[in-house]
Amino acid sequence: MVPNVYAEGSIDAGKNKVSMCVGCHGIPNYKTAFPKTYRVPRIAGQRSGYIISALKAYRAGERGHPSMQAVAGSMTDDDIADLAAYYASLK
Repeated sequence: MVPNVYAEGSIDAGKNKVSMCVGCHGIPNYKTAFPKTYRVPRIAGQRSGYIISALKAYRAGERGHPSMQAVAGSMTDDDIADLAAYYASLK
């Protein structure tokens, strides 16, 4: 059986990697209070290219949010591609 593949990543693999994402991005209209009040964006259905670009920028320290920098900092390129494929596949 061939796994679902989308935008260089695996949807199936991405589905198994969302544990660090759903705590904030899986809650509609969620606002985090660290380091300041911040409306957490909905990423389900977002373009995979945007998700990849954003996560790589957080990982490189080019986008500023401590929680996202920490989470993205632990991701490999494959993790990022898989998560982007999974979230882009959602509606």
